[in-house]
Amino acid sequence: MSLTPVAAEQLAAVVTMLEMHAFPADMALPPSPLRLDRRLAIAPNEYRTLFRLVGAPWLWFSRLVMSDTDLCAIVHDDSVELFAVVDAANQDVGMLELDFRTANECELAFLGLVPALAGHGHGRWLLAEAITRAWRPDVTRVHVHTCTLDHPAALAAYRCAGFTAIGRAIEQFADPRLAGVLPLDCASHIPLLRTQAATATR
Repeated sequence: MSLTPVAAEQLAAVVTMLEMHAFPADMALPPSPLRLDRRLAIAPNEYRTLFRLVGAPWLWFSRLVMSDTDLCAIVHDDSVELFAVVDAANQDVGMLELDFRTANECELAFLGLVPALAGHGHGRWLLAEAITRAWRPDVTRVHVHTCTLDHPAALAAYRCAGFTAIGRAIEQFADPRLAGVLPLDCASHIPLLRTQAATATR
């Protein structure tokens, strides 16, 4: 067994791909005080604000580095459904993005909640909502992927919900904090290997 070094300004993650081919027979929608609010024709900056709110703690950055044109080509597509998760105070506290652009398939492209809601059962509700909405009459496959930078319970949650792991891959990319895409204080559980001072001198 060998180790492959990763440069200090880079991150590496193990990505696990999962899928299901039938709606889970035992799927039930847990009660929740949260609700889903469909966001149609969302402005790029509004999308990025929602994306950061949910994803910054897990270093989500892919949509933050897209141009407005490329981002809108995805999120304004009629086959992509975007929802904000909204709490009783009408505040955005999560997101769900379903991608139906491939015929007979749905990808759970992004789903997550703000960290303050972790551990209260809201994640089970959101995942059940996602799966229920993904299974349209013409859909024969629902798929999702997660990685080792995501919430540590994510992979187990997908498997418990009925997904089967079908593959793994290694992903390596520039640390979005050091690249200036996300603040340096994001994802404190993932160590920065270069200090702010060192970054400033580049």
